[in-house]
Order: sequence, then C-alpha cells, then structure tokens
Amino acid sequence: MVRELTREEKGKIRALVTKWCANYDREYGCLPLDCECYMLGKCWTGTYCRYFRDAVLPLDSVLEAALTAEGPAPETRPCPICGRAFLPDGRTRYCSPACAKKAHRRQQRDHMKKKRGWSVDN
Repeated sequence: MVRELTREEKGKIRALVTKWCANYDREYGCLPLDCECYMLGKCWTGTYCRYFRDAVLPLDSVLEAALTAEGPAPETRPCPICGRAFLPDGRTRYCSPACAKKAHRRQQRDHMKKKRGWSVDN
C-alpha cells in the first residue's frame, strides 16, 4: 500500500533522523551514501532506509505502527500524565512505567489528603 505521508509523519521522521540516526551528519547528510539523507525528503511511504527502519523507527512505536500497518492507522490513546500518544496494550493507561509511577504517587497523595481532611486539588 502506497500513500502520501502526513505533515506530522514527515516532521516525526525528520526529528528521529536528526536526533537518533547514527548515519546522519548535519554537515554531510547520509554518511554511507555520501549524499543528502533519503529519509528527510521522503514524500511517500513504501521503501525506507534499512538502518532507519530497523534501528531508528522502533523508537517511536506510534509512528512505526502508522507506517507499517496495512489499512487504517491503529488506534492511539493520549497519556493522561504527559499527553504523549501511545499504542494501548489491553488495559494500559499510561505510556511508560515512569508515567504510571507518577500517576500512582498522585493518587496516593490525593488519598492521604482526603484521609487527613485536607482539600483535594485536581
């Protein structure tokens, strides 16, 4: 299936390449190919740089699912703590264990405030 990339997808690809791709250099572009990076000028889905697909794209699971899935894009859910979109897995409510820990601490804090008779601010 070949479709045009959305503006958000292009921006996410650009951010991933410039931050995480080991083959990318700001001055020279793609080091193995000795030319401008193929992924920065990408307009259509379909073929990807092999290194980008295997090593860099898995860092953003939502983008990876959107680019590799057949048919409609998979359903994502915003994290109630940080607001980042993530792919829910069953009853998962938070994007990471760090956000889950932060939410648990908030719940415990609010519980203790209520128990002590203090006002609970949400």
